[in-house]
Formats: sequence, C-alpha cells, structure tokens
Amino acid sequence: MMPSAKFADLEGASVLITGGGSGIGAALTEGFMRQKAKVAFIDIAEGPSNALADRLENELGARALFIKADLRDIEALRAAVAKAAAAHGDVTVLVNNAALDDRHAVEDVSVEFWDNNQAINLRPQFFTAQAVAPGMKKAGRGSIVNFTSTSFLINHPDLPSYTAAKAGVIGLTKGLAGRLGRDGIRVNAIAPGWVITERQQALWVTEEALAAHVAKQSIKEVMRADDLVGPVLFLASDASRMLTAQTLIVDGGYL
Repeated sequence: MMPSAKFADLEGASVLITGGGSGIGAALTEGFMRQKAKVAFIDIAEGPSNALADRLENELGARALFIKADLRDIEALRAAVAKAAAAHGDVTVLVNNAALDDRHAVEDVSVEFWDNNQAINLRPQFFTAQAVAPGMKKAGRGSIVNFTSTSFLINHPDLPSYTAAKAGVIGLTKGLAGRLGRDGIRVNAIAPGWVITERQQALWVTEEALAAHVAKQSIKEVMRADDLVGPVLFLASDASRMLTAQTLIVDGGYL
C-alpha cells in the first residue's frame, strides 16, 4: 500500500532513482510519481522498466523517464544523470537503490566476483552522488538517500561481499554528509529488513523461513516494497531538513 502522506515540496522535484524498474525501486518510482515529482530511473532491464513506465502513465497521466544503463559503467552512469537533468532539471533528490544480493560462499569468491559485486553494490552510489552534486549545489539544496541493508547487522552468512558493500554504504553516507552539508545537501541511508519482492519470493523465500523471520519482528507482518516508500519520501522531503548522516532501519522491529 502506498503511503497516504503528501509532501508538497516533492511536487515538481527532479528525482533520480537507480534500479527503479523492479522490486523496491519500482515502488519508489511509483511513490515519487504519486507525489507528482518528475521522476527518472536507471535500470539495466528494459522489459520490466518499460512496462512500469507504461502502467504509471496509464494510471497517473504522467510518464517516468526510463534510462537504460549498466551502473558498473561509470561513464554510462554519468551520461544517465545528465540525461535526467536535461529532461527534468538538475536532480535535487537522488535515491541510490540499485543492488544485487546474489548468494555466495566464502570459498567460492574470486577476485573477479568480488570486484564485480562491489562495482554493483557500492561504487555506483559514490559516483552517482558525485554526478548530481554540482546541480544540487547550484540549487542550494538536495537530498541523497543511499540504500544499505540490515544483512550485515544480523551477520548474514551467505553473502559476504554484499554485506561488506552494504556496511560501506553507511561509511560513504556519513562521509558525503560531512562534506556536502555545507552546500545544503543532506545524505542519509535506509537499511531495510527482509522485504519480500518478486525476486526474493522466487529465489529464497520458504514458508518456514518467512514465518520464522516475521516471528522475530515486533510488527508481525510481512514487509513489502511499498513499506519503504514512506521512509524514503520523508528523507527526500523538507520534513527532514535537519536530518543528515543518519541510517534509518526499516525492518518491522527485527533488530
């Protein structure tokens, strides 16, 4: 369920979301569109992304700008940011959502796997922030929301490169917040718990595992992608104007 709250300052804002074509990213794309923001999203998958843009245009009468890019290619990433700014004006809200949580055993990780994993899960968050920062400085304001994860906080055993990257996101968030705050730019992180997207359902969810996880949450409900929309809208809006360098854990009270 999309949040009912409306944030007046997000109407007409230039918003860029990475990995915005499916899962949590698709929910965020829809959430900002429902705030009447000007939304561009980057994704590598054309089919789901075009389908999302079509559906939202049919439902809302406005179209999100889908930009295909591989975030491992930093020049393509920079070009995507420029395209979003050309279409909607300088980006003042960036959501670094894209990630890949493939499971991997310690003994199976090669140098190539490690580097590729970091090139998806950590490196683009910095370079996307770097690319939008000049426009935010010019505007005198901006909000960057970086997605981390509770996986490294719960000692998840099955994805060590991913958890390393997600821990790194918090360090990156604090470092960027310290540097960019003087320019009116806030940088925060969101740490979701186990959000049951289509990908999670297809690859890793079992009835027993999900029931055991929800039983440890304070709120005894399955988390869905829409549950991340409200917290991100809050961090993007001027409702949180003095909030920066923070990590907001959204996990139903699991931790």
